[in-house]
Amino acid sequence: MLAVIGGSGLSQLANLDVSHREVLRTPYGEPSGAVTFGQICGRPVAFLARHGYGHTIPPHEVNYRANIWALCKRGAVGIISVASVGSIRADFKPGDLVIPHQIIDYTWGRKSTYHEGPDCVVTHIDFTEPYDRALRERLFTAAAAAGIAVSRSAVYAATQGPRLETAAEIDRLERDGADVVGMTGMPEAALARELGMPYAAISVVSNYAAGRADSRDGISFESIQGVLHESMGHVRTLIEKMVGCGDPTRT
Repeated sequence: MLAVIGGSGLSQLANLDVSHREVLRTPYGEPSGAVTFGQICGRPVAFLARHGYGHTIPPHEVNYRANIWALCKRGAVGIISVASVGSIRADFKPGDLVIPHQIIDYTWGRKSTYHEGPDCVVTHIDFTEPYDRALRERLFTAAAAAGIAVSRSAVYAATQGPRLETAAEIDRLERDGADVVGMTGMPEAALARELGMPYAAISVVSNYAAGRADSRDGISFESIQGVLHESMGHVRTLIEKMVGCGDPTRT
């Protein structure tokens, strides 16, 4: 079963044939909301709205540990994360879909590991490649089959939020090598790795980052909503194609 975590602009999967919803409990508290189960193209899919179904949970207060744990223990064999990002690179335009290959983590104070507490031993994970290579390839194959243009690489900068960044902070991220900026990529990816869960991301460029292009003097939230409304339709098509043309033993 493939699991999809939806971010801003994707609080539900319109193409999911819903069978039921479950409120799941975890040792780490409650997930962001009930998990919705159903089928796409006859294949099982689970969906969870990262910010809650009313979009009430800010990025720094998401219970990432509960979300990933619940999907893993409920039978997911792979997770696709969907999130909006700001573009640092001039060639990433609002509306573009980007499949990041690397992360730089600027978040702080978030519960970022399952291996903590008096009874836990120190546990390290290899995080050289934060996204699952095979799952990313399935996204590329699905995008090609659907005729949807995606970028095959990008460095994702995960910032704390919930405020957007200053222009100077974006300049710093660019110097660090970041291509896009968002607020939810970490610790989500690391937690999935700790549980051995294949994880990949679809980043939807909703706007240019602060100080860039038409965001030079400020960011228009009204424009962001319009971009996300259109772009999430492409995301749903991409997920549908990925599930429909994928290896049935892996979903």
